[in-house]
Amino acid sequence: MTSIMTNTAAMAALQTLRSIDKNMEMTQNRVSSGYRVETAADNAAYWSIATTMRSDNAALSTVQDALGLGAAKADTAYTGLESAINVMTEIKSKLVAAREPGVDKDKINKELHELKLQLSSIAESASFSGENWLFNESSTPPGTKEIVASFNRGTDGSVSVTTLPFNTAESVLIDTNDASYGLLTKDVTVTIPSGTGTTTVQYFLIDASSATTASGSEVTIYTTSSDTDLDGMISAVDDMLQNLTDSASALGAITSRIDMQTEFVATLMDVIDQGVGRLVDADMNEESTKLKALQTQQQLGIQSLSIANTNAENILSLFRQ
Repeated sequence: MTSIMTNTAAMAALQTLRSIDKNMEMTQNRVSSGYRVETAADNAAYWSIATTMRSDNAALSTVQDALGLGAAKADTAYTGLESAINVMTEIKSKLVAAREPGVDKDKINKELHELKLQLSSIAESASFSGENWLFNESSTPPGTKEIVASFNRGTDGSVSVTTLPFNTAESVLIDTNDASYGLLTKDVTVTIPSGTGTTTVQYFLIDASSATTASGSEVTIYTTSSDTDLDGMISAVDDMLQNLTDSASALGAITSRIDMQTEFVATLMDVIDQGVGRLVDADMNEESTKLKALQTQQQLGIQSLSIANTNAENILSLFRQ
């Protein structure tokens, strides 16, 4: 039946054209934005996962910055310790030289004084971003410093932050509040010969005028210093040097750990980006091909609608004379 009130063919063609236009709009949005899932309306589950993982990646980016800051602090402290070890080696050499008969002990002591000043300068200068792991002038004892190392999300959705700890009590060289907390200001007990037996004595290297001072004797050479005194000083300085070496080893270990963690976080961020991309990114080859097909379908739909409307007009020919 042919009706002038209801053009069924035109309605069908119009409905098809609307469907094509809707698909074309969706495809054009994917091509222009690059995303297959751009909003929650596109795919609520994938959009939720992608949004959460992007947020976690932003947190990991901050972790990268924190690791960089921590690495700078550790490197600064390590550089200071390395320089201090070199100076301590020189001090030990001067003490050994003072053991030689006939040397001018006063001149050697002046050299020792300058080397001690250099150690103090190294300790005070080894500061980064307001933190100094080699020098403490606070009334608070040296404590553990924590470096933010990772941001974690548990299977239950809970989040946590992992830190890398370093106990600065192992690295502080000079403490102006309590001498016992500084590797160079605290007493070091050594054993020296005494008559037919031995006795223990205490030495410290630097007098930092701490509020709580050391109880031993400062490593200082006098013209009256005996060979036994010098032997005790050499032993004490050697013990201090060993402590500095151990501290530098600990700093080297934490620095290596920071480097490994930094590399891991960078790799993890790349993997998360790739995972999010698999969920929400559009396949541009597929979308461009689909867009071309939809453009062809749209042209055919317009042509089909035009034909359907033209067929309705043919009824007029039946009423012509």
